[in-house]
Amino acid sequence: MNAVDERTRRWRLVLGREAHCPSGLSTADQAMDAALEALYNRNGSEGGGGRGAGLGGSAPRVARWLGDIREYFPTSVVQVMQKDAMDRLGLHQLLLEPEMMEAVEPDVHLVGTLLSLNRVMPDRARESARAVVRRVVEDLERRVAQRTRSLVQGAIDRSVRTHRPRRVADIDWNATIRRNLAHYLPEHGTIVPQTLVGYGRRSRGVHKDVVLAIDQSGSMASSVVYASVFGAVLASMRSLRTSLVVFDTAVVDLTEQLTDPVEVLFGTQLGGGTHINKAIAYCQGLITRPNDSVFVLISDLYEGGVRAEMLRRVAAMKAAGVQVVVLLALSDEGAPSYDRQNAAALAEMDVPAFACTPDVFPELMAAAIQGLPLTSWVDTHQDA
Repeated sequence: MNAVDERTRRWRLVLGREAHCPSGLSTADQAMDAALEALYNRNGSEGGGGRGAGLGGSAPRVARWLGDIREYFPTSVVQVMQKDAMDRLGLHQLLLEPEMMEAVEPDVHLVGTLLSLNRVMPDRARESARAVVRRVVEDLERRVAQRTRSLVQGAIDRSVRTHRPRRVADIDWNATIRRNLAHYLPEHGTIVPQTLVGYGRRSRGVHKDVVLAIDQSGSMASSVVYASVFGAVLASMRSLRTSLVVFDTAVVDLTEQLTDPVEVLFGTQLGGGTHINKAIAYCQGLITRPNDSVFVLISDLYEGGVRAEMLRRVAAMKAAGVQVVVLLALSDEGAPSYDRQNAAALAEMDVPAFACTPDVFPELMAAAIQGLPLTSWVDTHQDA
């Protein structure tokens, strides 16, 4: 097929049958077109304006459609179409059918939808839903676990300074040069390093405490999924003591479930109000070694509780030596709608509030554990 025909074919699939393109569609293209028509119904027969007969309310019909789009389209496109089907046709209730669970392409957005339905899900669908959630969680763990452990453990090792580094690789050359500027020999154009500055090695045991506080409001669904997976990975490291707390108007400590992030996710309840102050107050009670603690708040900062008290608590934690990290989102979707007034107030305390992608989160945790200035770190990574 030449370039002109290919463009015509693509426009025909985009515009539907009313495009009246001169070139016909192959059998495979006709099947793709039918799948598109079922969702993007342009003649108004169903779904608020789409193309064709629509999906209707039948679980078997939707299950067949889900199988069709997985056959005809790449996974990234399938996930977009599934999300559109949820939004345009209101298929959330059909997800409670076990046969739908078997047909759907699992992704983070689907997990968020299932978790929002968790409290109304019938028993016959719950196990199928858990299987879908577990597939997504295990895939995420495979993607992030090794890099997270490597970067975080390296940061723990490097958080101790020594004047007797064991290996050349342990020398902090920038710090060594600054320490020895007085020993510069201009005639030789070099510095004589009389004092080395390097990274020490930690003994075994717990060296850092990490407390994750996750907002359960509906807009934070993807962040809840990613944070639960990262929490489980961090909890698997013996050099860290990791706690995970979820909150809306109530606070739930899910630390005991961290060995299984699926249990953590099914322990959440997406939606509802938000009392950040109450969650921070609880987390303050978990922090017994402020100078060796990292507190990560993941929230859009819309506070339904006492705003002034929330800000005072953050200031108190920072003054005590806690490394405070505030993430507006932990997902690939960018920053959600968030309370700009609260974000600005935190920035005045030198606590930047920003969105973070899962790929960058291990580096962020490494920087926080090393005690690096996070404002500079954020500026560097936002410019990259």
